[in-house]
Amino acid sequence: MQRNGGGVGAGGQPWVLRRVRLTWLSFMLFFILVFFPLIAHYYLTTIDEAGGPDKRIFGPRPGGELCEAKHVQDLCRIRESVSEELLQLEAKRQELNGEIAHLNLRIEACKRSIDSAKQDLLQLKNVISQTEHSYKELMAQNQPKLSLPVRLLPDKEDAGLPPPRSARSCRLRSCFDYARCPLTSGFPVYVYDTSSYPWGERLDPLVKQAFAASVKSNIYVTDNPAIACLYLVLVGEIVESSSPPPSPSELEKQLKALPYWRSDGHNHLLVHLSRKSMTQNFLYNVSTGRAAVAQSTFLEQQYREGFDLVVSPLVHALSEPNFLEVPPQVPVKRKYLFTFQGERVESLRSSLQEAPPQSFEEEMEGDPPADYDDRIIGTLKAVQDSHLDQVLVEFTCKKPRSSLPTEWALCGEREDRLEVLKASTFALVIAPGDGQLVASAGCGMRLFEALEVGAIPVVLGDHSRLPYHQFIRWTEAAITVPKPRVTELHFLLRSLSDNDMLTMRRQGRFIWETYFSTSENVLNTILASIRTSVQVPAAPIKDEPAQEIPHKAGKLAGTDANLADNGDLDLGPVETEPPYASPRFLRNFTYTAADTYRAWNRAPGPFHLFPHTPLDPVLPSEAKFLGSGTGFRPIGGGTGGSGKEFQAALGGNVPREQFTVVMLTYEREEVLMNSLERLNGLPYLNKVVVVWNSPKPPSDDLLWPDIGLPIVVVRTEKNSLNNRFLPWDVVETEAILSIDDDAHLRHDEIMFGFRVWREARDRIVGFPGRYHAWDVNHQSWLYNSNYSCELSMVLTGAAFFHKYYAYLYSYVMPQAIRDMVDEYINCEDIAMNFLVSHITRKPPIKVTSRWTFRCPGCPQALSHDDSHFHERHKCINFFVKVYGYMPLLYTQFRVDSVLFKTRLPHDKTKCFKFI
Repeated sequence: MQRNGGGVGAGGQPWVLRRVRLTWLSFMLFFILVFFPLIAHYYLTTIDEAGGPDKRIFGPRPGGELCEAKHVQDLCRIRESVSEELLQLEAKRQELNGEIAHLNLRIEACKRSIDSAKQDLLQLKNVISQTEHSYKELMAQNQPKLSLPVRLLPDKEDAGLPPPRSARSCRLRSCFDYARCPLTSGFPVYVYDTSSYPWGERLDPLVKQAFAASVKSNIYVTDNPAIACLYLVLVGEIVESSSPPPSPSELEKQLKALPYWRSDGHNHLLVHLSRKSMTQNFLYNVSTGRAAVAQSTFLEQQYREGFDLVVSPLVHALSEPNFLEVPPQVPVKRKYLFTFQGERVESLRSSLQEAPPQSFEEEMEGDPPADYDDRIIGTLKAVQDSHLDQVLVEFTCKKPRSSLPTEWALCGEREDRLEVLKASTFALVIAPGDGQLVASAGCGMRLFEALEVGAIPVVLGDHSRLPYHQFIRWTEAAITVPKPRVTELHFLLRSLSDNDMLTMRRQGRFIWETYFSTSENVLNTILASIRTSVQVPAAPIKDEPAQEIPHKAGKLAGTDANLADNGDLDLGPVETEPPYASPRFLRNFTYTAADTYRAWNRAPGPFHLFPHTPLDPVLPSEAKFLGSGTGFRPIGGGTGGSGKEFQAALGGNVPREQFTVVMLTYEREEVLMNSLERLNGLPYLNKVVVVWNSPKPPSDDLLWPDIGLPIVVVRTEKNSLNNRFLPWDVVETEAILSIDDDAHLRHDEIMFGFRVWREARDRIVGFPGRYHAWDVNHQSWLYNSNYSCELSMVLTGAAFFHKYYAYLYSYVMPQAIRDMVDEYINCEDIAMNFLVSHITRKPPIKVTSRWTFRCPGCPQALSHDDSHFHERHKCINFFVKVYGYMPLLYTQFRVDSVLFKTRLPHDKTKCFKFI
């Protein structure tokens, strides 16, 4: 017990001491935390009051002097700035509230104006509808409605017209049944199968194959004989064999046995195509009834003027002429002034057909007329011996070809004769000595070879009938001299100027290419001759059908400020017109014989090139192409004016006209979209045709700009630059603006070019000019794109041209040129310049002083390739070989507006500027 008690008492004293210490420590902390701050505050306050108001540290400062403290100055500035902004925002809010109220009033006024405008528009539509109805009534009263006549087809056994007095007195008016060929018939032609008549097996195989191939591709041939206007029978050339050809009586029976002969053979054409100078005239003494005959050899008693047809020989049966082997047309003067190689045939050759006493050859032998062949031989030898000019005349042959009696036989092989003719300025063609032989295959062969190599034919004998002489004006391509004037022949040939000779050589080349060169051309020419004689218009060439690619239109395209800002040069109305197609003038039923020579005889010319030739039937724009101011166009609208009047209307002889943009592109969608947007708001634009030249279609998510006019995307069969110039059926205007997808032109420049083109519709009018030059060192032509005051080409990457040239480029221009363009994927613009200059004999027109037109920042085009210029050099030289001469013409003429300024590099001499 004591131990426990003592332990407690002893241990209690330290616990008390610890409690006292904790109490003291708590008191001290309380004192420090409470009384010490009070004492410090009092002390500091006493010191602050003692120091005066200027030396106060913690006391309040009068007049906002607290902001003078450095650490709070920034906060004060922020407070003041926020206060000012709040005041400004309040003022702005009040101003906006006022504008909103004003705009609400304007909106209400606009709504009322829209309602009023809608009522006015409705009234205008009613007035327009009434006016159109009145116009139609007036037109119906003054112009009776014409419809195509109902075609009455005669019965199969219908003999038609009464028989003529004799078969040799046949003319179209008496032996041709016009009832089978109405103007609206389209001139259907039925061709007999060569296996359907007995002598068809004896025909020359090459002639048969060439004839069949030409018939297959001809647009007039029909398989329905009931509707045929003309029936074609191939009767020659017959291959020589051991068995003699059918006698005249047998041949007459075989002709009458033809299923559609109808007793007299009216509307039949018997075609004899000769491949040799010695050809059989087995139709002589054969009564062909009312059937016309087309062949190369005719006797005067046999030939029926205006009814029968003298045709050219068929030299290239199944082969195409090689343009690289055709000599150039320049230089004009060649080694020989004239040449002639031939041997006169004086006796009947054993190879001729033996016939009864009234055969063709025996009749010629029995009554030989007086001729001048001896005088011709003596005169030509005297010219050769005089050495005044270098001539070549040979009257004996080592290997004479078989020919008809009294005719001059050809010498040697064809290749040898062509080599001589290539060195000849003129080629003599001496007519047969017998005047009764008005046409012969031998003379036709000489004429063909002379035209082929560019030797100007000189026909001695004005009694000869040259091929298609009723339709071709041979005086523009050949010289015909009567035999009695042979003594003056040398003087006559030396008196011709170089220009006249070059013109005749070009015309001869045109005639040869168009009518003689291939079997297809020969057949087309024969049919065109008959069709023209009966005044049936040619079938129009079809437009190229456009396979459109569907596409989605995006948002409305904006207007580039750089393109819209034209300064003071406003050449079009502010608002664009709706699409308006050019009027189409198809002269289908107004063609008359008065146009025959104009259509057939003029070599390349803007108004005469092939409008009715076999190669180029009537083009849809043919009549319109005659230019502004002709009788085919609406006259009026040229009332003058300037300023706003000039801006708002085109005026001139065609007061209302638009153009179509044709844009070629290949997998550059972004560049294409930008170019299309730049066309927004362009005046007089009809539509945009995008030629999609890539086999890959456009992206499905591609949004095309909405420019307020149709954008037609055309799919092409292959990637070819020739697609740029196809005559697409969606192009409904005469004017075409061919433009690259990266071309960058302002609206005022395009409008200025369009107005200039309207003054020169037969020429290329554009912006980038180029020229050709002769390389003396390499003796070849070069393409040059340097800045120059002289040019000969305008690139079609930004140029206007007539749609007429699209037909000629695609269907008439030699295929070898288009093949060259496809091979190099280049030179299509040069080819178009060659074509237009060849046709018009005029240079292009450059507008404005701009030399380049590429958009900045666009991806590189084909023209940036290193081989681009080398290929263009080759193209120019190849095109010269195809045409036979250099058709490009230089010009220093440039058309600028008075508001354009010429910008030239400082190191270039200024060009003359024609305004």
